[in-house]
Amino acid sequence: MVRVGLIGFGMAGQAFHAPVIRGVPGMELACILERKGTRAREKYPDVRIARTVEELLADKEIQLCVVATPNDSHFELARACLLAGRDVVVDKPFAPTLAESEELVRLAAERGRLITVYQDRRWDGDFGTVKKIVQAGILGTVVEYECRYDRFRLEPKANAWRERVDQPGAGVLFDLGPHVIDQALVLFGEPRTITASAFCQRETSRVDDSFDVCLEYQNSGAGLRAMGRARIVAFAPGPHFLIHGTNGSFVKYGMDPQEARLRGENFPRGTDWGADWGEEVESLWGTLSLVGEPSVKVKTERGDYRGFYANVRDAIEKKAPLEVMPQQALRTMRAVMLAHKSSRERRTVAWEESVD
Repeated sequence: MVRVGLIGFGMAGQAFHAPVIRGVPGMELACILERKGTRAREKYPDVRIARTVEELLADKEIQLCVVATPNDSHFELARACLLAGRDVVVDKPFAPTLAESEELVRLAAERGRLITVYQDRRWDGDFGTVKKIVQAGILGTVVEYECRYDRFRLEPKANAWRERVDQPGAGVLFDLGPHVIDQALVLFGEPRTITASAFCQRETSRVDDSFDVCLEYQNSGAGLRAMGRARIVAFAPGPHFLIHGTNGSFVKYGMDPQEARLRGENFPRGTDWGADWGEEVESLWGTLSLVGEPSVKVKTERGDYRGFYANVRDAIEKKAPLEVMPQQALRTMRAVMLAHKSSRERRTVAWEESVD
């Protein structure tokens, strides 16, 4: 049994970590650090509640610490847990800077501890479908790939740290950028260049609420462009995935259903999540259009965020390699920071450039 201490009980802790940890056999949510309030106790009355990191780490049987706090605290909290001899999962983004992320990886290696980043969107059903199609070569040579997150919210959330100009790691490029960039890197590897623009669609925004990121590749002599986009003023969302290749195209609307269920009142509380967990309704299946053939609907693969923590459990028990390796997490952070640099300097940047 891997005993877990969850640090932070905001939206990430409540929706994306606590129920997922509880859903994995062989893992125990042993302690939740909630500095104030009673939400953790109300939702998990059987779990010990701590008010400080020191109080959580005083339980020597906690082996894995999960950092699910505002981005500017990721480095110090993860560092404290590593120094205390614990394995660590950090919610994305790794840290507000690449240097801090690299220091955490160095410290984990020095201490012989596991460290990884919660790239849960690798376990989205639609991404699993896209990965299967791309890796099978069904579309031929892929020349254009796009993943976008479209939302419609005209006013900033009250007291939201992600939307504060004085908060390190704020803005949607830090928030959603790690998802779309990590997925592109999984599919296509490191790009030659990155061109990005982080901008505001709302007059009331003080930090970026939208972005375009283009990762450009050289693929067998042909140029591949992998685009990641996010919009905050998009009442009619565009395709979540759009892929064009020399043999045809794949278009997929709609988001993976897991987030909505995890954020709802009837979120799963144990290991039995039901036989239909992560299955998408047929109306949202993607459309595959190949040259010379009629278009067909492609059933979306079943998504399951528990796969991330099941892999971490197995890696801790030395039964499997990590799915999200530390070097992959650093690669994603490099791309995020280069995207910020490209946007700030209004130019295309090379992968090998300094992120400063």
